[in-house]
Amino acid sequence: MTSNLTEAMKKKINMPDKMKKMQKRLQDITKDLHNYSVPSEIRNNEQQLPDIRENAGTVEEAEMIGRIDEKLEILGRLSGSTAERTTFVPIWGFGGIGKTSLARSVYNDRKFEIHSRVWVYVSQIFDLKKIGRTIISQLLEPEQQREVPHDLHTINIRLQKLLVEKKNILVILDDLWEKHPSQLEKLKAMLMQGEGCKVLVVITTRDEGIANEISTVQPYNLPQLSDEMCWGIMRQKCNFETRHDKERLEPIGREIAKKCKGVALAAQSLGHMLKSKPYREWDWVRTNHVWKLSTSIDASSRNEVLGSLLLSYNFMPPYLKLCFSYCAIFPKGFKMVKNHLIYQWIALGFMEPSSTFSNWQLGESYLMQLQEMSFLQLGIFVCSLR
Repeated sequence: MTSNLTEAMKKKINMPDKMKKMQKRLQDITKDLHNYSVPSEIRNNEQQLPDIRENAGTVEEAEMIGRIDEKLEILGRLSGSTAERTTFVPIWGFGGIGKTSLARSVYNDRKFEIHSRVWVYVSQIFDLKKIGRTIISQLLEPEQQREVPHDLHTINIRLQKLLVEKKNILVILDDLWEKHPSQLEKLKAMLMQGEGCKVLVVITTRDEGIANEISTVQPYNLPQLSDEMCWGIMRQKCNFETRHDKERLEPIGREIAKKCKGVALAAQSLGHMLKSKPYREWDWVRTNHVWKLSTSIDASSRNEVLGSLLLSYNFMPPYLKLCFSYCAIFPKGFKMVKNHLIYQWIALGFMEPSSTFSNWQLGESYLMQLQEMSFLQLGIFVCSLR
């Protein structure tokens, strides 16, 4: 007991030193800009605080360009199912194509305003108890949160009662990776228990096999966007219509849109990156060697997503690279509490001194910028790495 306590105290005492070393390591990033061949004018940009109100409403709108028919298809499969209790509709396709955005649009549709709605981010780490607890937590009233059970048997019993009480429920299971049939059967059984209720479940996954295994209706394979749709996303994200040089930029922009290869995430990231950038930087993106790398590695792995994100990362100002690199200490799929993350950035001295904005305002701005660049997904209180 004493030895364990001593060891714990040592770890606590050493924590400040570890944090200082981490800060030093992260700050070295700011010295490496010359390795990325970024135009010199990008490096000299002063820190600015974007208008959060301008950014907040644009993400879903941009991602949903050209997806109206797809949304109607999903709504049709949900409403047309003959299943008495639970309907499972999977949306499958490669990463970055817009599965989560489509599911979010379905979730927010007026058709489901009277439904109890639940959103679960599943991730690569499949945890049935965690999924069940998350669903229960979102179905319970705030004052009932202490009633969320911990063991799987009690979770199933509590969930069965809640499904009956709520009658009509929409559940989104986002980013499902689990392939084992027995685990998927347990997941389906968890949501098929309520008698006299109607549960609609939308699943997003990259794997066609998972989609076929869990579905009760025909899975939906989300097609890639056309080049014109990708250009539409880029135009919206970079405020193209407000530019005085748009006629000169449009041919270059359309060429860049083709390099997105129908991936919404790539178009969104590039559009945000090119906002307010001059002609020379648009042309630099168009001719960058990263596109050759992304197409020569593996045509089936959708490396254009990585290419667009790499370009966006290279365009990041040093202070934003520092904050984003810090997020690498969290495990994959981890949900970071937004306020806690901002406090950590401030404590580590990542905020550039400003006479105009508080550290907290800067932290909120950094989060919004990372979301706009598609590096983070923001919820109401949490964020996670994409």
